[in-house]
Amino acid sequence: MHRTLSVASSPVRDLLALTSRPEVISFAGGLPAPELFDLDGLRTAYETALQDRSVLQYAPTEGNPALRELVSSRLTGRGLPTPDVLITTGSQQALSLVATALLQPGAVVAVEEPTYLAALQCFQMAGARIAPVAGDADGLDPDSLRSVVATHQPSLLYLVPTFANPTGRTLSAARRAEVAALAAERDFWIVEDDPYGELRYRGSAVAPLASISDRTVYLGSFSKIGAPGMRLGWLRAPADLLRTLVIVKQATDLHTSTVDQAAAALYLTHNDLDAHVARLCVEYGARRDAMIAALPATVPDGTTWSDPDGGMFVWLRLPGSADSAVLLKEALRHDVAFVPGAPFFATTPDHATFRMSFTTNTPAEIAEGMSRLAEVLR
Repeated sequence: MHRTLSVASSPVRDLLALTSRPEVISFAGGLPAPELFDLDGLRTAYETALQDRSVLQYAPTEGNPALRELVSSRLTGRGLPTPDVLITTGSQQALSLVATALLQPGAVVAVEEPTYLAALQCFQMAGARIAPVAGDADGLDPDSLRSVVATHQPSLLYLVPTFANPTGRTLSAARRAEVAALAAERDFWIVEDDPYGELRYRGSAVAPLASISDRTVYLGSFSKIGAPGMRLGWLRAPADLLRTLVIVKQATDLHTSTVDQAAAALYLTHNDLDAHVARLCVEYGARRDAMIAALPATVPDGTTWSDPDGGMFVWLRLPGSADSAVLLKEALRHDVAFVPGAPFFATTPDHATFRMSFTTNTPAEIAEGMSRLAEVLR
């Protein structure tokens, strides 16, 4: 109970409430574009699912068998051989289940710094100690990881290796091989969180860590390629650990929403999700390009930023000793928003950093939002 009381609210979630005014152009939330949801396909799937009363009943903890088979086949087709998955209430629940199963209070979790804010909250609630690992444009630095492993003996390494939140960076194939080898040598688990991997706008896919390491728990989600309101995720793990995680989920919520799972299974059976994702990549790629193109005229000289090949985020650092949290207050007065970077750091925050998401707004809205932001930053 005391651990829970010490965990702060997510500033990103709090900021979403401040940016709900329709006049605000928000680059804050990592939200998919609502106008790109496949509303017709999902409506049909739900209507069909509800013709069977059993979708309103209790269901197996492991998840809808048809959905598990469809997700497993999809992962296998993407180069990650998958015999089975556990369906979870979003990949956020999957992360919580893993923390419950693998972490004792006082255990050490290694994370790339900066990293996904809700993961930090999850590990703090589990009573873990967090050890930051340095990174650069190619993602987590294996030499820094070796040093952290030697010093802290982590039980677990948490990574968003493809189009990371918040930086947009992708861990290179060579570094993935180094990380996998170190996990095998030093016997720690890797949690590979992959909500953005299919949202690639240029370049070639990099094989998942889970395809080269049997010490990896792989988390996936329908939220970024389908609809986040369905709260559907999945977890792939070695068979013994998967059985343990099913028991943990039983104790957590019995099972994920039966009707949402049934609708998702029908949707995947009767619709071309690959075609839908391809459309998302075209639309989001244009939005990414609009934001990157506008940055030189938006930010002060000396600002640096990531140039992601996919995902949802651009990560920026202002020159000198700027404080993005202070600048945000002024930005909100200009009806534009971003997320200050400090909360994404486990230890020593860099207050000059901030995160911007390009997926929620059209290129025209991005141009207007960047014009407003230029008045604040320049």
